[in-house]
Parts: sequence; structure tokens; C-alpha cells
Amino acid sequence: MRKQFFVKFLFIALCLMGFTSYASDKENATEESGKDLKTEIKEYIQHHLQDSHDFSLFSYTKENGEHKYVGFPLPIILWDNGLKVFSSSKFHHGEEIAEVDGNHYKLYHSKIYKTDAHGAINYDEEHHPTNAKPLDFSITKNVVMIFITGLLMLWLFTSLAKSYSKNNGVPTGAGRFFEPIVLYIRDDIARPNIGEKRYKKYMPFLLTIFFFIWFLNIFGLTPLGINVTGNIAITFSLAIMTFLITNFTGTKDYWMHQFDPLGKSLPWYGKILLYIILVPIELLGLIIKPFSLLIRLYANMQAGHIVLMSLIGLMFIFKSWLGSPLSFLLAFAISLIEILVALLQAYIFTMLSALYFGFASEEHEHEHEHEAELSH
Repeated sequence: MRKQFFVKFLFIALCLMGFTSYASDKENATEESGKDLKTEIKEYIQHHLQDSHDFSLFSYTKENGEHKYVGFPLPIILWDNGLKVFSSSKFHHGEEIAEVDGNHYKLYHSKIYKTDAHGAINYDEEHHPTNAKPLDFSITKNVVMIFITGLLMLWLFTSLAKSYSKNNGVPTGAGRFFEPIVLYIRDDIARPNIGEKRYKKYMPFLLTIFFFIWFLNIFGLTPLGINVTGNIAITFSLAIMTFLITNFTGTKDYWMHQFDPLGKSLPWYGKILLYIILVPIELLGLIIKPFSLLIRLYANMQAGHIVLMSLIGLMFIFKSWLGSPLSFLLAFAISLIEILVALLQAYIFTMLSALYFGFASEEHEHEHEHEAELSH
């Protein structure tokens, strides 16, 4: 138990030190640029929450005021009257204009706009950029982490399967840690909610979605600045997959319930008024279910990052022997809670997906048996 606590403490301390060192560097840059500290911290939080076209591990400011980034560039893939492929290093973290085949592109608020050699951005009355935006298929930081997580899961569960085959169904190594989780998802999530008859065909998706969200959430707690599950486009994609699987695997009874929720309990003329209300509600529920999935995961992870970054920012605002340590302790406590939330959000998404799959797999066998008895 002491070793486990020490490992958790060391992990969180390293994460917080990474965040605070980055924030300290931002404070130095603030003093040089003359910006208000609160404004600079707010910009830092917004930058942390956004996706980026390069993978920055950390940054620091030299004695001469030069800002150095430690990381690596990522490929920029644009479609602008043809395919344009170049390195994100041409943008130099948004500070320079990239020239490709006679065209000029500028990175502005994490989006790429077509511009002139001077990098001019035009605005409308509501201060929205009006520059042309090429189709962006770039490999961003979030995409890189999705690839890394996918490869990690492939290696992990391939190794787990091999250990099963070599040791007559007994896992070894890391498999001893992951086997109870797999069994829990099967026995306490899939079977009770979907049913013994149909749960197996949904198990690959449920296991994948659980570990995928969990691993990404844990990566999001590191100082690497990865906020994949706090990106609404990612959570939208995960929710859409649950939505498609639910509706494409739905049974006849499931769809009958959507369009005929009252069944044979009332005559047709008694149903008309109720159907005007019930059927739209049932169909609206098809959309509300995936929407609740994506908003719940997105909002919880986004809020956790905002709270943690805000507490760390307070350390540099207070600059006192009482306020700064108190902010650090609060940030440490929130980090402990975030580790639990990372697992909890993966569990909730998986549980709700299993519930929706259970609704789609419903069969009214008792009605068929009753009809068979009447025929005899």
C-alpha cells in the first residue's frame, strides 16, 4: 500500500511540477511582454485546452528573451486547389507565415487561414475571420495521441491474449491487472444490461471504448498538454459510434417500440392523439441519448482541466507564503480526484452504451409465447 501511494504521489507531483514550470515560464514571458498576469494565465489555459499542429513537450525563455519550444513538428495536410503537404515548423508556433507553392498560410487560433505575404487577417462586423480556409486534414497533437493509444491497446491486449494461450487461460504480468477489469465489464456491465443472449457481439466495442477513454483521460493528466477527451469533436465521434451501433443492430421489437409505443393496448382511434405526442418524443430520444453521452464526457474532462489550471495559475497571482502553497495543495487534491474521474467517465460512457445496446436488443418473447398458446 505504501509503494502504491508513493507511486501515485510521485506521478501527481511530476505532473504538477510540469504544469507549474510551464506556468512560471509564461509568467516570465508576461513580464517581458507587459501583459496583465491574469490575462496571460487565461490565454495559457485556453491554449492548453485547444488542439495544436505541433507536439510541444515544454518551453522555456532564454536570458536574451528568446522563447524556445522543446518538441517536434507534425505534418500539415491541406487541400487548396490541390494537395499541400508541409511541416508545421514553417509556422514556428503561429509566429510566422508559411509559404507553399506560392500560397501563404497563417496559423490563427489553432486554425489555418489563407492569407498574403504579410499575414493579414480580415474580419467581419462580429470580428470573425473572413479569410479563405482550406480543408485541413493535418495530423494534430490529438490525432497523434489517438494513434499512440490505439497502438498501446493493440500491444497490450495482444500480449494479454498470448499470455492466456501460453498459460492455459492464466494471465501473467500486466494481464493480472487488466483481467479483472475485462471480467467486470463483461459480468457487471454487458451481461446485466444487454442480456445473456446478445451481449457477446457488443463486447469488443465496450472493451475498446472503455480502455480508449480511460487511457486518453490518464494521458490528459500528464504535463504533455493533451486534452483529447476535452475536445467535443472527439466525444461527438465516440457518441456517434454508439448511436450507429445501437440503431443498426436494433431488433424489430426495438423499432416497433419507437413507432408504436402503445402496442395493442388501445384501438387505433384511441392512439391517434397519443401518437402525435409519443412518437416524436421517442424519436427525439434517439438523438438525446448520444448527445448526453458526448456532453457528459466533454464537459467533465474540460471542467477538470480548467479547474486544475486555474488553481496552478493562482500560485503565481498570490505570490505569498500562504496563498501559493494552499493553491498547490488544492491542485494536488484536484489531481487525485481527476484520476478517479478519468476512470469514472470511462465507466459511465461504457455503462450507458451497454444500456442503449440493451434497449436495441429487446425482444418481447412473452408475447410470442402467448400467441403460440392461443393458437393451440
